[in-house]
Amino acid sequence: MNQPLRYAINVTLDGCVHHEAGLPPDGESMAFWTDELRRSDTLLYGRVTYELMEGAWRPTESGEWPDWMDASEVAFAEVMDPMRKVVASGTLDAVGWNAELVRGDVVDVVRGLKEQPGRGISLGGVRLPAALAAAGLIDEFTFVVHPVIAGRGPRLLDGVNLKLEFLERREFRSGAVMQRFRPVEQY
Repeated sequence: MNQPLRYAINVTLDGCVHHEAGLPPDGESMAFWTDELRRSDTLLYGRVTYELMEGAWRPTESGEWPDWMDASEVAFAEVMDPMRKVVASGTLDAVGWNAELVRGDVVDVVRGLKEQPGRGISLGGVRLPAALAAAGLIDEFTFVVHPVIAGRGPRLLDGVNLKLEFLERREFRSGAVMQRFRPVEQY
């Protein structure tokens, strides 16, 4: 049995998925994202997302967490830090932070990852998830939709056509809404 590949991301009402779109975390959303990480034992990112996450969530060289982190952010970072990270990149020469670099046909690489034992693979980013969704490899989609209209930026799964089946919904005090789906078919 293959371990599930789960794609989860914050998104604005107009479908933008970049970290500068005004999607501030709060304790409730950070607790949600921490629990999401715990569902998997591997993180799968492309280069851009890996570098973004490493810059934000890796401890400093002293092993301390940055002063800007509150307790909910430290809890998230403490779960993420020791996790296995797989980075798909044709431009990086090396990775650190419990990461391994994979090259080649990303679809074949991910098929192989899914066949390995584990609780699941947590997928993040924009371009890599679109390629994997188009190949039919994503088993679950979780979107936390924020009450923000960004008006610019990368769009969620741009160019991918999927029919999804609703699984779960949760509302946050901030007005954000988590919706979880599984794919039914591709168009």
